[in-house]
Amino acid sequence: MGKIIINAQERKNAINRNIYGHFSEHLGRCIYGGLFVGENSAIPNVKGMRSDIVNALRYINVPVLRWPGGCFADEYHWKDGVGPKENRKRMVNTHWGGTVEDNSFGTHEFMELCAQIGCEPYINGNVGSGTVREMSEWVEYMTFGGVSPMTQLRAQNGRDEPWKLTYFGVGNENWGCGGNMRPEFYADVYRQYQTYVRNYGGNKIYKIACGANSFDYEWTDKVMGIAGQYMDAITLHYYTLPTGDWQDKGSADDFDCAMYYATIARAMQMEKLISGHLEIMNRHDPEHRVGLIVDEWGAWYNVQPGTNPGFLYQQNTMRDAVLAALTLNIFNAYSSRVVMANLAQTVNVLQSLILTEGPRMVLTPTYHVFDLYKAHQDAQLLGIWADGGDVGDNDNRMPAVTASASEKAGKITLTAANISAEKAMPINCRIFGADVENVSGRILTGAIQAKNDFNAPHNVKPEPFDDFTRQGEEVVFDMPPCSVMEVTFA
Repeated sequence: MGKIIINAQERKNAINRNIYGHFSEHLGRCIYGGLFVGENSAIPNVKGMRSDIVNALRYINVPVLRWPGGCFADEYHWKDGVGPKENRKRMVNTHWGGTVEDNSFGTHEFMELCAQIGCEPYINGNVGSGTVREMSEWVEYMTFGGVSPMTQLRAQNGRDEPWKLTYFGVGNENWGCGGNMRPEFYADVYRQYQTYVRNYGGNKIYKIACGANSFDYEWTDKVMGIAGQYMDAITLHYYTLPTGDWQDKGSADDFDCAMYYATIARAMQMEKLISGHLEIMNRHDPEHRVGLIVDEWGAWYNVQPGTNPGFLYQQNTMRDAVLAALTLNIFNAYSSRVVMANLAQTVNVLQSLILTEGPRMVLTPTYHVFDLYKAHQDAQLLGIWADGGDVGDNDNRMPAVTASASEKAGKITLTAANISAEKAMPINCRIFGADVENVSGRILTGAIQAKNDFNAPHNVKPEPFDDFTRQGEEVVFDMPPCSVMEVTFA
């Protein structure tokens, strides 16, 4: 028997909607053939943006989208991606598959995509192979409304008015693909580059520094100590590898219970990571002015057999749904300091929301988790206690139930996951400090390997759930094994 207690009187911070953000890199078929098909495509599109994908992303209220990378960001030169498409420079994507980029998707196209989705743009600047001038001129090109060579260039390219741009990252993974820098060196470079990331008119840039790779606490310590006063946020990257081995990460859709539990246990390390990096950040920033952004997270498996290994195309199962649910619950719990997160990646890459094959599109189990959790965006985090005992095998024991609760517009939303691969979990749920008259729910469940593919695109999807009973002040319901639920109390 599991118990969940929600304290509606313990009203905490608002959950920043940007925690439910996403990431679109020039990698594999995320941009080309995914989000962007071009205006001449037979696939329905608006200004080249694939309409079914845009509509799907609007439906889950995607709040912020990160671009152009990732590793690609630190070899991307923005001027190659503006102006008439036929005149744009072609380049080899040396990081991801050695494909030729024709730069038909650039700054104007990304801003158009964000406008169609209704989300904020988050742009990563090039520190690894770029210059201070290049970064400064890009910000000027996008946000300045006065007279300058960059605004004249923007007007020549069809845009008179500046865009609104809040989120700008000064480099990406500069400890690795972004330049193999030491933390002290990057911190000084960050101080230099951010100086020229200027605010124009009413546009205020939220400056984001490159943070650590998983458990590299020294990076956070050194960068915060040297450059903390010049940033608004610092990032963290963590990928869940079932095996812990970058050479053989395991299959995305062919695995057993032991590998399932190993994956979920590794995903749960996110809480330890966030807590550890925040402890260091708080030492340098006791006022908690600097936010933490987890702008790359998710499961990373071996690519699907027969696909380009540089495209990072992988399937998506109920294992990924549970992984996403528990991670989002962790982000919610730490949302007083975690101000944004970006799942890697949106379409056709890693733990994606959407898979495409020509004109066909599949929504993954992970997509449906973001649908179930969207009510948390900008809602008031509530106190919660959940206990269902432990689950897993001898090598990986973990809590069986993970949950979050929030309140918005008089409704309380509970999201919960039953991690067990085999056992249902009866739940007794009680709410203190609120009168509940109506209870409704939706559920996503299936075997741990259950997935959606182009032959069965609706195999895994949310279903209405109404099997609730009242026992005094408690609401009682059963969670099937490997399931994610949204329960609404009103």
